[in-house]
Amino acid sequence: MSGAVDNTVNTLDVTMAVVVGGLFTIGFHLMLQRSLMRIVLGFILLGHGTNLLLLVAGGTPGRPPVLDGKPVNPAEPADPLPQAMALTSIVITFGLTAFLMALAYRSWRLSGSDEVRDDVEDRRIDIALQRAGSDEVSGTHEETDLDDGDGTDDGDEPDHRDHGTTPGDHR
Repeated sequence: MSGAVDNTVNTLDVTMAVVVGGLFTIGFHLMLQRSLMRIVLGFILLGHGTNLLLLVAGGTPGRPPVLDGKPVNPAEPADPLPQAMALTSIVITFGLTAFLMALAYRSWRLSGSDEVRDDVEDRRIDIALQRAGSDEVSGTHEETDLDDGDGTDDGDEPDHRDHGTTPGDHR
């Protein structure tokens, strides 16, 4: 049979698939955490997983991407597009990582921690929507407590950046 395609799976392909899957799994897990540094590390792992996936998609390593005037044999050259996409991905990942690191550093300088806090305004909007839904169904107004667990009423809650220190005191 001429032109038969070799459908065997080699060990390197399976290993790379497991490594890419592991990088994506750990990256997504870290991005779901509340610490900004873990989010940045998760983004970095996702970038590395994407780069590896793009390079694995290029095919068998060792084939030249450019033929240099040789006769064209479709089985010989490698596809240069995955290599170009991986280089582009590296640049984008580096730029976004630098930006996220700057945001995390600024947040740490302002609040003294790198943990993402709950947004009280989102909770208020959710409670208002729940009230509006219950008012339409029952026609009554229920008093809902906006307590967020810190022992203060939400009406007189201080600004989320106010911890009794100034931004320069965190050094």
